[in-house]
Amino acid sequence: MVSYKDLGLVNTREMFAKAIKGGYAVPAFNFNNMEQLQAIIKAAAEDKSPVILQVSKGARNYANPILLRYMAQGAVEYAKTLGWEHPQIVLHLDHGDSFELCKDCIEHGFSSVMIDGSHLPYEENVALTKKVVDYAHQYDVTVEGELGVLAGVEDEVSSDHHTYTDPEEVIDFATRTGCDSLAISIGTSHGAYKFKPEQCTRNADGKLVPPPLAFDVLDAVMEKLPGFPIVLHGSSSVPQDEVDTINKYGGKLPDAIGIPEEELRKASKSAVCKINIDSDSRLAMTAAVRKTLFEHPEEFDPRKYLGPARDNMEKLYKHKIEAVLGSKDKAL
Repeated sequence: MVSYKDLGLVNTREMFAKAIKGGYAVPAFNFNNMEQLQAIIKAAAEDKSPVILQVSKGARNYANPILLRYMAQGAVEYAKTLGWEHPQIVLHLDHGDSFELCKDCIEHGFSSVMIDGSHLPYEENVALTKKVVDYAHQYDVTVEGELGVLAGVEDEVSSDHHTYTDPEEVIDFATRTGCDSLAISIGTSHGAYKFKPEQCTRNADGKLVPPPLAFDVLDAVMEKLPGFPIVLHGSSSVPQDEVDTINKYGGKLPDAIGIPEEELRKASKSAVCKINIDSDSRLAMTAAVRKTLFEHPEEFDPRKYLGPARDNMEKLYKHKIEAVLGSKDKAL
């Protein structure tokens, strides 16, 4: 058993309470490799922002659970060398799909886990979430549950439709499961194609304009669960400059579209205290790699193209922290 506390990590309990009170959201950035991790920690440390290092089941298999544990411990120590005396870093399992996976992550140093039973019948979701909570809380690990279904594809999570969270269920779910935070569905989606073209309108430049988020559902959930930590998944904005760069240098991402940042800013000022961002990082990384290799086809040293990719991701993470989520200087 590896305790996250021995790795220098924290859970989300105090972090989320501060975020709700302060009217900002904590960034939850997914990562799969060293460059992403370096960029996340550098951005968070320099901006003194609390941060959640988010790992999906697929990313954990890709990175290797043992290496991942030491990467997380190294991230804390790296943050300290950057002048962040008291790093507030969470290692979180994103979309855990079984009790066994959550248990294994907890035993390997995760400080927070998500159990996603949203695809199950309601009572089965309650039972599975409660089972994870009962185990996790023995080790002071926090648990995120989910009600409602997000459309889109990301790693092993996929759905061809979304189902808004039913506000009438949230009190019962939170009370019976004892979960520490709740992911809800209000129209965000996984992946870089969050909406089909027919769901959108087009502006004067021919760019897709997505439909607005269902803030009425969010308001109803907050009314039922005042002060309870709410999570938004699938909240990448799919920056069009990165998409354009990818397409310019040989990529093929037609009609990729995300969640407008002004809607995420609005959500951040509410009880939404954790906002998940994955696709934006992938786009920033891919755009920089494609551009570098196109302009320097003679390069074969990975550092020559992964270095610019890391820098571009750091720039993206800082933008999210400073201009979208409002979490800068919240972890001094």
